[in-house]
Amino acid sequence: MLVTNLAILVLAGFVGFVVISKVPNTLHTPLMSGTNAIHGIVILGGLLVLGLSGGGTLNKVLLVIAIAFGTINVVGGFLVTDRMLEMFKGKGPAKREEIDEAAQAKEQEKEAA
Repeated sequence: MLVTNLAILVLAGFVGFVVISKVPNTLHTPLMSGTNAIHGIVILGGLLVLGLSGGGTLNKVLLVIAIAFGTINVVGGFLVTDRMLEMFKGKGPAKREEIDEAAQAKEQEKEAA
């Protein structure tokens, strides 16, 4: 049973590496932030297991550590997504003052020429 589980772990790691290495750079950040958001399900599962676990201090400590790391992962994923979306936002419409200043600058250039 142990050998089977270790073989599955190694194969899953290899397949994960191959799949992730094929993802283009432009898609990497959105996909990673999406998978980090899915990690919230893992946090919920950890909270359920922590609440339902009968005993064992070591189990509870490991669950709390796993929940803390999962929370950091989810928050980081959303922060990365927010930062990425900020880069793609266009500038808002120009203010009337800026338009007037640009028109005045063009008129001054015409007068100077």
